[in-house]
Amino acid sequence: MSTLPIATTRQVRRAATALVRADGRAFAVVLGLNAAAALLGLAGPWLLGRIIDRVADGATAADIDRLGLLLLGCALVQILTSRQASYLAHRFGERAAAKVREQLLDRVFALPAGTAERAGAGDLTSRGTADATAVGETLRDAAPHLLIAGAQALFLLGAVLAVSPLLGACGLVGIVGIVLGSRWYLRRSRPAYLADRGATAGLAETLSATAHGARTVDALGLREQRLAAGREAVGAAHRARTRTLYLRLRFFAVINASYAVPTVLVLPVAAVLVAGHTVSLGAAVSAALYLHRLADPLDTIVILLEGLQSSTAAYARVEGLAPAGAGLPAQARTGADEPADDRIRVTGVRYAYPDGPDVLHGLDLDLTPGERLAVVGPSGSGKTTLGRLLAGVDRPRTGGVTVGGVPLADLSPERLRRQVVLVTQEHHVFLGTLRDNLRMAAPAADDTALTAALDAVGWQHDELPAGLDTELGPTATRLDGARAQQLALARVILADPHTLVLDEATALLDPATARHTERALAAALTGRTVIAIAHRLHTAHDADRVAVLTHGRLTDLGPHEDLLAAGGPYADLWHTWRTT
Repeated sequence: MSTLPIATTRQVRRAATALVRADGRAFAVVLGLNAAAALLGLAGPWLLGRIIDRVADGATAADIDRLGLLLLGCALVQILTSRQASYLAHRFGERAAAKVREQLLDRVFALPAGTAERAGAGDLTSRGTADATAVGETLRDAAPHLLIAGAQALFLLGAVLAVSPLLGACGLVGIVGIVLGSRWYLRRSRPAYLADRGATAGLAETLSATAHGARTVDALGLREQRLAAGREAVGAAHRARTRTLYLRLRFFAVINASYAVPTVLVLPVAAVLVAGHTVSLGAAVSAALYLHRLADPLDTIVILLEGLQSSTAAYARVEGLAPAGAGLPAQARTGADEPADDRIRVTGVRYAYPDGPDVLHGLDLDLTPGERLAVVGPSGSGKTTLGRLLAGVDRPRTGGVTVGGVPLADLSPERLRRQVVLVTQEHHVFLGTLRDNLRMAAPAADDTALTAALDAVGWQHDELPAGLDTELGPTATRLDGARAQQLALARVILADPHTLVLDEATALLDPATARHTERALAAALTGRTVIAIAHRLHTAHDADRVAVLTHGRLTDLGPHEDLLAAGGPYADLWHTWRTT
């Protein structure tokens, strides 16, 4: 289940209004052209009615020809005006859609790492692809057509009421059915479409997890379990989609019945009125044509209304990533206080993963700025959990992890990333050149700085065929795990954070290269706080202090030599490591 929020209807409406206001002049022009096209569309039935009345009054052929030419001219101008309105509306929609995608990208990058992890790749992927695409298509295609259809329906209804209120009442009877059917549909469609989008995201998450873990599935014989999970996700998506289909079928049945009512009523009512000389034959024909034409824009509105429910649900998921609620703590949204210094303190920290027991128990730790601290201990002792807390990824259940007196988890993502960088065994090589991959950490860095960062982690960039211009990726030069780790560490040097947390960040390097790289990092980040979480205890040997965790408790703390002399838990780990 995704932990990312869904925007409310009011928030979606506010966001859509902001998009319109951002390009208000273009939107006003589109509205004006659509109104003009709708008004010109009224001329046809009215002129046709005038022609019928003039023929009945014995008008000359020249009079009829003039009215016919006027009718043709109005039709041509309406076509040109409608085309220009549609063109400008599509340009407006494309600009708005581009802005939505840009906002989405900014918001995804601004998400706290812990929030993004808990959300899952499927939910974020579906919001960034299917949902963003649905919003973009609506702004580009549905919005212009809805404006045009709305203006046409409004003016046609006004015209038929002006020609004959009684005949106009026939159209209003059909409108009443459409309004009632729309209210029934709108009350039920938003939650149904949100459930549909959520089920689709769940299916994407299940498929993604299975695809990424394919080797593990094969190795452990988990094929049937993953198939069962896939069938369950497909079933949930099918049930959600069937619910929206049921609502659409009921809605369209009411709408189709409402369309038939004006047609059934207008002809006999018009015949009675013409026979009683209440309206002229031309006026009756005009009213009948207006009501006949009214079905087209109403049909467009109804079809778009159904599509808008799906796209509104998609927009609610996209807008749910806005800073007003996407997993950010209140202090991060409003701007937490700036840290007074770079001193990190861990005070009485307890932490438990969801639905699990505490893995850290009352931890206290005080780090001096510029210190190199090694965190060691048996597997499952809580080292990685402590690293995540020190990097501000997670928030302790009780106690606090602060930098300069400010809780790390309360810093805005941008400020946190300047303060602390967490480097793990998992690294990503982005499509593009080696230079592009490095400059992600320091966009203004020149080639000299990039080369120095690579040299610091023991990678001679000229080993690659085109140096910094070498294209990286599955279809170009592929980096092995060791090279990917060195690339990630070079990015760290370029980012130059105040505090660096290394969680087995050199595990894929051979021991000699790993030790050289860690020392080079320490030299390159002189004056910065470095926290190294490692199984290889040579990291502890080179550190200023060593912290030993055992079952989530701090059992040893001090310099390497002092701890060896004390003969405590660290000495036991050291002797075991040296003899294996």
